[in-house]
Amino acid sequence: MSRKHDVLALWLIVPLSGCSNAPSIPVLGAYFPDWLFCILAGMLLAFLLQILLARSGHAAWLQPSVLTYPVLTALLAMSTWLLLFQN
Repeated sequence: MSRKHDVLALWLIVPLSGCSNAPSIPVLGAYFPDWLFCILAGMLLAFLLQILLARSGHAAWLQPSVLTYPVLTALLAMSTWLLLFQN
């Protein structure tokens, strides 16, 4: 009976092991989560990449743009998080 309770306790505790305070950045006295800045950076980088590709004539590489730009934004946002906020 004790073994069964140990396994049950383990299954209940393991999902809670990742809980911690959300990392945040103070901006003018208010705290914002770091993922918000990563999303903004991803959007800005995707926009700049779109401008560069359009000027160079290679914008057709990222077609259909309805699918590729949201995915590119997510990729750039996650890359920003890994570069700047990974401990």
